[in-house]
Amino acid sequence: MRVAFHTLGCKLNFAETSTLAGKFLDQGYERVDFNEKADIYVINTCSVTGKADRKSKEAIKKARNQNPEAKIVAVGCYAQLQSEKIANIKGVDLILGCNEKFRILEYLKNHESQEEPEIHTCALEDTVKYNPSFSKGDRTRSFLKIQDGCDYVCSYCTVPMARGKSRNQSIESILEEARVIANSGVKEVVLTGVNIGDFGKSTGESFYGLINQLEKVQGIERFRISSIEPNLLNNKIIRFVSQSEKFLPHFHIPLQSGCNDILAKMKRRYKRELLKDRIEQIKKHIPGAFIGVDVIVGFPGEDRDKFRETYKFLEDLDAGYYHVFSYSQRPGTSAAGMSGKVSGKEIKQRSREVQQLAEDKKQKFYRQHLGKMRKVLFENRNDNGSIMGFTDNYIKVEVDCNDELHGKIRDTALKEINSQGNVTGEVRSD
Repeated sequence: MRVAFHTLGCKLNFAETSTLAGKFLDQGYERVDFNEKADIYVINTCSVTGKADRKSKEAIKKARNQNPEAKIVAVGCYAQLQSEKIANIKGVDLILGCNEKFRILEYLKNHESQEEPEIHTCALEDTVKYNPSFSKGDRTRSFLKIQDGCDYVCSYCTVPMARGKSRNQSIESILEEARVIANSGVKEVVLTGVNIGDFGKSTGESFYGLINQLEKVQGIERFRISSIEPNLLNNKIIRFVSQSEKFLPHFHIPLQSGCNDILAKMKRRYKRELLKDRIEQIKKHIPGAFIGVDVIVGFPGEDRDKFRETYKFLEDLDAGYYHVFSYSQRPGTSAAGMSGKVSGKEIKQRSREVQQLAEDKKQKFYRQHLGKMRKVLFENRNDNGSIMGFTDNYIKVEVDCNDELHGKIRDTALKEINSQGNVTGEVRSD
């Protein structure tokens, strides 16, 4: 039996898909690419935006077209929140929510072919189990899930509705998983979750305690911290990273708006001044750190003046990149009923403006590091005959292809920015 997977959304979804795939492999299934003909297609869905919803639907239709006789299983956040909508898509056999997806083989075993798809989801208050996950099969990087769920109630977000309350397993359990990853030869681990800075609520521990223990795991050379809320990124964490031999000088921090009035409407737990302070602290202790920032444009009530306020704040901020999201109205959120809606045309224009600023910021950061030596973990071979990798501070680097570099960390001189906007480099000879 052949099984194929398609993952949408966050790094956490990728970690969980890998865990699901492992369950199939343990039962003798052959994993094939999603573009190939398979007996079972599993789509791990996302529902963070309307675009994510559409992509989930498109993946389901693609699977049906590739093999009309295959079983198609939709799992994850969109499946949890909009199971009835998915049930109306022709060809879906099984719909599993965020908890139920980890019992996928059990549900498939008991599934009987019928015209109407089976739906298995649980109520939000029952979404309390923690399901460990980490990605496998990549020689260079693994996504390690350390936390799930979220206790925040941001007015635009459906993720807490899909994944439930913040929860985690113990530090010791995570260390055991990290050791398994280390034994596989992976060089870099990315810590993932819904709200990772909230780690420890289930166990009376803390994120700071976790990273202190992960630092001691033998065999893993690099750890990256994925998105962490500015109100949870404290000075202890920043100073720890500045002194760490393994935790990389790379932070991704959600801002969402540079206007405090909009942040209040979003029900964020900070003002923009806190984000500015966090970045200043990072740059003080780790001058070469790369800092990415999430921004939402077009939130209800964001008139042209408030957008310009956000743009000016972003323009002055010492960040390396902006990840831009166009506001997408999500069913069931308080923002969906707010007045002051921004037109789709205006949202697209604002998105283009901030995306251009994001590219300018990234190129400025890259230029600041030309002529310097950084450690690069090499990953993929490009069509142009080069091999690509990322520096410790997340600069994308290309060097002349050498297959022996794959999965290796090498000191690399950063030379110039090429036409693709990446940095060309030269590996230092031993």
